[in-house]
Amino acid sequence: MDTNITKLFSIKHPIIQGGMIWNSGWRLASAVSNAGGLGLIGAGSMYPDVLKEHIIKCKAATNNPFGVNVPMLYPNLEEIIEIIIEQGVKTVFTSAGNPKTWTEILQKEGITVAHVVSSTKFAQKCMDAGVDAVVAEGFEAGGHNGRDETTTLCLIPNVRKQIDIPLIAAGGIATGSQMLAAMALGADGVQIGSRFAATVESSACDAFKDEIVKAQEGDTMLTLKELAPVRLIKNQFYNEVQDLYIKGTTAEELKNHLGRGRSKKGMFEGDLINGELEIGQVSALIDSIPTVQEVFDELILDFNKAKELINRL
Repeated sequence: MDTNITKLFSIKHPIIQGGMIWNSGWRLASAVSNAGGLGLIGAGSMYPDVLKEHIIKCKAATNNPFGVNVPMLYPNLEEIIEIIIEQGVKTVFTSAGNPKTWTEILQKEGITVAHVVSSTKFAQKCMDAGVDAVVAEGFEAGGHNGRDETTTLCLIPNVRKQIDIPLIAAGGIATGSQMLAAMALGADGVQIGSRFAATVESSACDAFKDEIVKAQEGDTMLTLKELAPVRLIKNQFYNEVQDLYIKGTTAEELKNHLGRGRSKKGMFEGDLINGELEIGQVSALIDSIPTVQEVFDELILDFNKAKELINRL
């Protein structure tokens, strides 16, 4: 498949793996890259020395392109950027911040930069900042999300009308037919998170992967907008947050209740009661924990079947 995204990143399939915290270590990133997509190491859950170790191991595990996802709201940002440059990483996906901050600096080092947004307004700012590609993510997505709750189906065609650089669709995509739909709306490729979170190579704990498989329609919800909007599986922690809302809690009280390390506790350590279980709405379609290669095989098969059906219509 030949698109602007496959050309930009020198990959076989226009499929980008989401750089999910506590899920996207070197094993997942290298497996995605080896399967013909673009794997991303999730720097958001790594101290700088840990990130360096994952980059080194990823380089040893694949000869294909891979990148690093960098949420700009996390500490140690300058040190993380230094490590990325020092280690010769060729692709960086930035998010949760101003794309102007690092784009030019990274590009001067020969690094391709994509930025994740949740609105057309911020997609236009990405163009102004000179990024190489935009990821437009609908609010179906898991993890930290946009406040406007714009769905992928509405977001992608709006962004496509406003930008003329490569566009990657994200949010609610786990099958080949969904991938085809996103590309029919104007995307040059897709970024997939939740489906890769529930794979053998994901660094998430098995208990969290099992919860993804169990999740049904309506089992996730976007919450904590006052702090940083995040989509979670409804567990005891989620219910506690909703009780605080009913009581008319303040943002500061929400922050105190959230504390530190909730996402690590839930997704990496397996505390399904007190931890944050970040996953997308599309988890309702996930009913197995395959290898990454099996996911790719299914995605491409389903994509081609859907394309044949559309051609017949």
